Amino acid sequence: MKNVTDPFLSLGFWPSAGSFGVNTDILATNPINLSVVLGVLIFFGKGVCASCLLSDLLDNRKQRILQTIRNSEELRGGALEQLEKARDRLRKIEMEADQFRVNGYSEIEREKLNLINSTYKTLEQLENYKNETIHFEQQRAINQVRQRVFQQALQGALGTLNSCLNNELHLRTISTNISMFGTMKEITG
Repeated sequence: MKNVTDPFLSLGFWPSAGSFGVNTDILATNPINLSVVLGVLIFFGKGVCASCLLSDLLDNRKQRILQTIRNSEELRGGALEQLEKARDRLRKIEMEADQFRVNGYSEIEREKLNLINSTYKTLEQLENYKNETIHFEQQRAINQVRQRVFQQALQGALGTLNSCLNNELHLRTISTNISMFGTMKEITG
């Protein structure tokens, strides 16, 4: 059997023929043909396949980027819409808060005025009760003083009469005084 390196060594001895021919010696030429064909296929096929793969990869990448941009735009649109809705709600809530604040201040002022008026009325009633009580106590004190003065005057008069009068005059004076006292009691009572 021939040595495997023989075909490579004999490359330098190939005749430079003017035509292209096929060597039919399979053992001698097959590895060379195969390596040339494979080299050509790898060299040119790699570029073709690589450009196909690269083109596919770039197209896929481009589609993903475009899809991501579309998704981002949709999300941005949705976010802007939600932001507008939130701003509208905030405006409405601020308006309601202002309305509550105004109503609250009005209600507080109204309650304050009602409380002041109620307090003045209560103070006025208390002043009237105080004046009535003072007037009543003054009248009672005056009546007590009158009764005491009357009693003292009556006792003084009775004492003077008892010492100066006789029994008959004494009895007449007593009955007159009793009738006067009864009349006085009816007037004051």
